[in-house]
Amino acid sequence: MIWMLQRAGFGPQVLSLTHALKHKETDRNPCLSHRDMSPEGLTMEESNRNLEEISDLALELQRQTAVKVLWVTCNLFAHQRYMNGAATNPDCHVLAYAGAQVKKGLDIAKKLGAENFVFWGGREGFLSIHNTDVAAELQHMANFFRMAVKYKEKIGLNCQFLIEPKPKEPCKHQYDYDAMSVIGFLKHYGLENHFKLNIEPNHTTLAGHSYEHDVVMASVFGMLGSVDSNTGSPDLGWDTDQFPMDIRNTTLVMKTIVEQGGLQPGGLNFDAKVRRESTDLEDLFISHIAAMDAFARGLRNAVRLIEDGLITAMVKERYSSFSHGLGLKVEKGSATLEDMEAFIKENGEPKVTSGKQEKYESIFNHYI
Repeated sequence: MIWMLQRAGFGPQVLSLTHALKHKETDRNPCLSHRDMSPEGLTMEESNRNLEEISDLALELQRQTAVKVLWVTCNLFAHQRYMNGAATNPDCHVLAYAGAQVKKGLDIAKKLGAENFVFWGGREGFLSIHNTDVAAELQHMANFFRMAVKYKEKIGLNCQFLIEPKPKEPCKHQYDYDAMSVIGFLKHYGLENHFKLNIEPNHTTLAGHSYEHDVVMASVFGMLGSVDSNTGSPDLGWDTDQFPMDIRNTTLVMKTIVEQGGLQPGGLNFDAKVRRESTDLEDLFISHIAAMDAFARGLRNAVRLIEDGLITAMVKERYSSFSHGLGLKVEKGSATLEDMEAFIKENGEPKVTSGKQEKYESIFNHYI
């Protein structure tokens, strides 16, 4: 399997992930939030001293164990100062505090050699449109990201910037609602070359999509950078952060990752926790192992599905009318409405063609 991934263009990090999945190793690329890593002090200076002290210890442990940091993020949502947002707060004083936190977070990311830095806008949205200037807030958020890009370049931080979409909770509406919302935002403000997306499928289902939806949509636009590979209970309607156990879901995610040639420098992060009723220490180990097994099986299924090529060939045939004649002109963007009219005058009414959804689903099930 590792040979197949090398042939598909996967880099060392993805190959090491495959090795870990196969041998049930522990996570070699942990992720951290700066406030989870060290407590917040009474002042910014005290908070920074706390972070420096604990990151010194983390750096020493890295040297001893060769463990790398997959990504670092800053908690810009838990403290009461961020109740109305961080980068989108109506008070510039709060925005400045958030900027100072991100500056320190980027310093720590460089210190620890983080391969990614994640922006999760837990409060970047609004509860009421009546007291919100949406245009101003979006512009401020874009400018905030530009400041982060400039500082990253200034300090020579070599990592990937990621934005993690989420539709709601705690805000009624968050600006980073889903993958397409974030991609549209980045392209509108000219930031698409500086950021990719960290997709959390539990957030995808909160937005009313299927588990794999945002992974696929981000990948289509070349914007899939990493995956917080948890799951939730769609019938509950909130962020439950469960370990992924559904082989169908993991197969669809891994199929997308294989098809785009890997995730590096991103990866799969188990942003998940055991259930409240799972009270034994071994439950934490079982859940990690079971989740890794689920993605390992998903990876094997995806590789077999792609190598067999049956579904790929069926999809190609379904769109075959775009490989010649008028369809090819449409594909290349050279067709006109006059061409459309002339074609219909010559060929008349199109025949109805079945989408064969049940056939596709039946074939897919053979790989699960």
